[in-house]
Amino acid sequence: MFERTAGWAYRRRWWALAAWVLVLGAVTAAAQVVGARYHNDFSLPGTESQQALDTLRRQAPAQAGATVQVVLRAPAGLAGAPERGRVEPMLDRLAALPHVADVRSPYQTQGAVSTDGTIGYATVTLDGQSQDVPAGDVRRIIDTARAAAGDGLQVELGGDAVRGADESGGGASEGAGLLAALVILVLMFGSLLAASLPIIIAVFAVGGAIGLVVAATHVASVADFTTPLMILVGLGVGIDYALLVFSRFRAELVAGLAREDAVRRALDTAGRTVFFAGCTVIIALLGLVVLGLGSLQGVAVAVALTVLVTMLAALTLLPALLAVFGGRIERAVRRRADRVARRAGGERPEGRGWRRWSAAVQRRPVLAAVLPVAALLALNAPLLDLRLGFADAGTDAPATTSRKAYDLLSEGFGPGFNGPLIIVVDGDERAAAEAQRAVDAADGVATAVAGGAGTVIVFPDQGPQSRQTTDLVQRLRTDVLPPVAARTGATFLVGGGTAAVVDFAGAVAARLPAFIGVVVGVSALLLLVVFRSVLIPLKAAALNLLSVGAALGVLTLVFQHGALGEQPGPVEAYVPVMIFAIVFGLSMDYEVFLLARMHEAWRRRPDPAAAITEGLATTGRVVTAAAAIMVVVFAAFLLSPDRMLRQFGLGLATAVLLDAVVIRCLILPAVMRLFGRWAWWLPAPLARRLPALALEHE
Repeated sequence: MFERTAGWAYRRRWWALAAWVLVLGAVTAAAQVVGARYHNDFSLPGTESQQALDTLRRQAPAQAGATVQVVLRAPAGLAGAPERGRVEPMLDRLAALPHVADVRSPYQTQGAVSTDGTIGYATVTLDGQSQDVPAGDVRRIIDTARAAAGDGLQVELGGDAVRGADESGGGASEGAGLLAALVILVLMFGSLLAASLPIIIAVFAVGGAIGLVVAATHVASVADFTTPLMILVGLGVGIDYALLVFSRFRAELVAGLAREDAVRRALDTAGRTVFFAGCTVIIALLGLVVLGLGSLQGVAVAVALTVLVTMLAALTLLPALLAVFGGRIERAVRRRADRVARRAGGERPEGRGWRRWSAAVQRRPVLAAVLPVAALLALNAPLLDLRLGFADAGTDAPATTSRKAYDLLSEGFGPGFNGPLIIVVDGDERAAAEAQRAVDAADGVATAVAGGAGTVIVFPDQGPQSRQTTDLVQRLRTDVLPPVAARTGATFLVGGGTAAVVDFAGAVAARLPAFIGVVVGVSALLLLVVFRSVLIPLKAAALNLLSVGAALGVLTLVFQHGALGEQPGPVEAYVPVMIFAIVFGLSMDYEVFLLARMHEAWRRRPDPAAAITEGLATTGRVVTAAAAIMVVVFAAFLLSPDRMLRQFGLGLATAVLLDAVVIRCLILPAVMRLFGRWAWWLPAPLARRLPALALEHE
């Protein structure tokens, strides 16, 4: 099948190119016409915070919408006539804007002005949740409010809706990653044309996938951070897959095959590996559906679609491009190979340095396995203290209005004011009053006040991201409110944004073992069928888990504990599961590519040491180049202003670096040497029952 596909794309090169151009143009035009309708679905059916929100929507719909805080500061005091003369007309203008359900003035709300009278806030209630209100309408609210600033009056705005509208894109990240990838490819191939082909494949694939996902946002919930994540993964995987196929094509040319035969052989060998590796990544991503977490499912499907389109581009578009530009590429490849051969005395030594490295590792296999494993286990250690959550405005850039509003509220009303808990009372006023008194006396509570419409507003004495606030949510649910419920017969539900974050993180942690089990189990089963070995799938699963854990440990150190100057805070709840799915699949790429060449050598000559050496010699250069490209593409996202994207960039770059350098170059050859002939052992009864799938050309 792969050889026939290569032959068709090679002979019908212009048809294949025209088809890709037409498809890319059509989906891009359709996406421009319909526009994107991203929607962050953070609902968690069955959790207490979701039940609280649903109850509040039924009992007091006007209070169930998201809120925006208009934070005011006047050193001379907010009660003065000049300040009121600027603030009150501004609030009237806000009340007339679209999606504004209610505006509460600081002059009419008890406790809305600090004790020194210099800081206050107005509450703007929206007619929906923050993800449901268009960003353009939120920006109108921001602009209208800030227009009143001046003459000593500072106006800042906070709230999830404001943070969403205030976020800026990170276009420089993608450009920097592509430029760095191009430099590495030019150094590897010695030709700008050859180096450009993998990047062309990645751009075509990512562009097509984004167009399809934009159209899909009209029929499914897809989070607003999906597109940058698709670009992040699509560029890395697209360049990687195209590089694997192109490198095999180049090797077959050097071996003396004609251009079309080299394309066919490359697709029939490396093409199979790309297909298997792509399927593994897709399976790992679709495993996120097991978590059943709203927008995360849409993100997983979108990224899986990106990998699928990328894989198809590497298998159909790349052969067509090689047919069009193959003559010039072939001449450049042969000239470069001849120069290398002349320097080597007439021979064409493939991977001579990697052969020496393989011999060194195999001389001390125990040392080469134990020391790197110990280092990776040390990097895994911070993962034991991983705290999931969502960063709030306290981790935003200091220049943003949301961060300034956050700091002003903390200064005027205490750190817990930025993350109040809302207790929804299903009972009479006596029950609500008794709950207020009990909560107000609880440890970790700064104050609790009646919120109206059967609610109690609780202000913790610590910030929303504090571990003490998380503990307070659990304590209210398990220790403080149950006795009150028993005495009054009322039902109390602890909700609010902070409680929702606690519930979301808990849901991810509870469902993570099932997700990991599904992904690891299916991947190991595929490896068992392909390589017909019992030990290789077990070894692959263990090493991949080790590298992913080390990457998440580094992520915890940097973002949770504030290493390297990052603002300390919880790791975004989405990030570890997405990184696990993506990295586990990408790790299988290198695993399969390296083991396939080892298996080829083993089938020709059943010598464990020679098979390991041949596998490293023929793939070491390509694997390290592909990993270097992925690392620079992923690391470029550290330039993004978005904290979540920086976490994705660091986690993915670290995982790929550790996997390619430590796992593939040290631990894997050492462990394979220790396994010896047992590495390819499969019990005879199982061998008879397994289907025959081969990555190598027979």
